[in-house]
Amino acid sequence: MSLTDTSKSANCNAMSDVLNRIGDKWSVMVVGILSRSGTIRFNELKRSINGVSQRMLTLTLRNLERDGLVTRTIYPEVPPRVEYGLTELGKTLTGPINALWDWSAQHHGAIIDARAVYDIRQTAIADEDASRKVAYAARD
Repeated sequence: MSLTDTSKSANCNAMSDVLNRIGDKWSVMVVGILSRSGTIRFNELKRSINGVSQRMLTLTLRNLERDGLVTRTIYPEVPPRVEYGLTELGKTLTGPINALWDWSAQHHGAIIDARAVYDIRQTAIADEDASRKVAYAARD
């Protein structure tokens, strides 16, 4: 199935289904880290992703494994060693994910600046609206 025709309902559903999985921030982070690190243990992965809880990382890995993007290998040792890596399908995501990471790093400063300009403008608009309301209320 080709997703080039976005007017088809099946294409939109497919895109939505895929983006729901790989479009959330934790999945992007996991795939990005695994693409750079190769096979990695759970706690190493958790330390590499700032702010992710153990539960959220577990759910993210489980979902990525379910979708065939991540492998989970358990080694019968004491204590058991569990490692995660990208499948061949998961490796096909490394180009787009790495491009997104690079784009984010390159443009983050500009985004921060744009947010500041927007926030200042919105504050000025809100202040202007508040002064109009006061002036209107004073006329009553």
